[in-house]
Amino acid sequence: MTHALSRRGLLALAGAALAVPAVARGQAAPTPILFLHGNGDHAALWMTTLWRFESNGWPRQLLRAASFPDPLARDDDAVPQPHRSSSAEQTARLAGHVREFLAETGAPRLALVGNSRGGYPIRDFVVHAGGAPQVSHAVLCGTPNRGVFDWPERRGSEFNGAGEFLRRMNGGETDVVPGTAFLTLRSDAGDLFAQQRAIWNAATPDRPTGTDTDGPALRGATNLVLPGLDHREVAYHARAFAEIFGFIAGRAPAWLAVTPEVQPMIDGLVTGVVAGQPTNRPVEGAEVQVFRTDPETGARLAEVLPRRATGADGRWGPLRVAADWTLEFVLAVPGSPIAHIYRGPFPRGSSVVHLRPPRPLAEQDRAAGGVILFTRPRGYFGIPRDAVLLDGRTPPEVPRGVPRAALATLRLPPERLDQPIPCLFNEERIAARAWPAAENRISVAELTG
Repeated sequence: MTHALSRRGLLALAGAALAVPAVARGQAAPTPILFLHGNGDHAALWMTTLWRFESNGWPRQLLRAASFPDPLARDDDAVPQPHRSSSAEQTARLAGHVREFLAETGAPRLALVGNSRGGYPIRDFVVHAGGAPQVSHAVLCGTPNRGVFDWPERRGSEFNGAGEFLRRMNGGETDVVPGTAFLTLRSDAGDLFAQQRAIWNAATPDRPTGTDTDGPALRGATNLVLPGLDHREVAYHARAFAEIFGFIAGRAPAWLAVTPEVQPMIDGLVTGVVAGQPTNRPVEGAEVQVFRTDPETGARLAEVLPRRATGADGRWGPLRVAADWTLEFVLAVPGSPIAHIYRGPFPRGSSVVHLRPPRPLAEQDRAAGGVILFTRPRGYFGIPRDAVLLDGRTPPEVPRGVPRAALATLRLPPERLDQPIPCLFNEERIAARAWPAAENRISVAELTG
């Protein structure tokens, strides 16, 4: 998806996508599918999965990725905490999404797919809140069903396997209910949050957690292992898509790659950060500007969306693009750095191209000429599993072993501000440019894969 395609190639691929029937002769209409993100994340992480379903003929109106307004879990599930959500709030939100989606589609049931924390409200709704008659399939990807840890000083955490929430969830003779098909996807050893020791905790990386790599499995479900994938990839990778599609559709997908549209339409929300906490609530008055860029250098070629301020709904689009354009989004949210977000091509349209401002500039950032954040929302960087090169070097903050870093930082001297900075992850490449940190600007090279 990082290389330019000829017009003829685009038309051929688009024709191939259209050739996949939405409903094969004699088959029932596809099931509506609702996708739920994990802790601190948002609906945009499902974008490539939605594209793959569409490329296999699933009607776009039967696919929906939802964002929870306050995506981070509370430190203690029973104690209110600003800009964070409880397990009960997540389940109630899911129930509302289910009602709305079924009413819109007229379908009697739908399928639910969740990554990480997104699997908790699915289990709670289907098994404990009477939602099973509305849900035909439940797919949990990397959900820490036996907890991330069992530490007594954090007993109130939603992720504590010995805490009240997970003891209730796991207290029956089985983890499923009749009439709803359950699937779990997990890694063999690459899931950061399914480890015997707390390697995710820099302070105590050798402390026992009370769980292991089998923690995401459910009793009574179909439990599959996807070797080598990390905590997010077990939801968003092409291999995960193949299992999710096959489980819900009852047949293998015809395509794993994304088949482009000729003129995709993209749109999304601007959301914010409040008191250091990410939220998925829309931001009014944010300014967004979009440029088409040179895929080799990141230089601006043309302005394709003049500066536009978001309304109360937070939407920054829509914008029609070509399937081989690389783009620079300029995002100005009051109280946050001005972000220059460099993205690879959008081969298909999407309404979940959500924009969230990056972290504030630190002192060492301001001392540099410019700063580039290299980020992978749909997975982690793993060394030596992956080739990760930021300006020609492997970022030193990416550790070896179990993939655990999704962000790398490059600080550049002033003389590098007008030069292309290549950002490579395996076969995906983004060309970014640094902007003056002295002007409270920061660059983000955001991977698609």
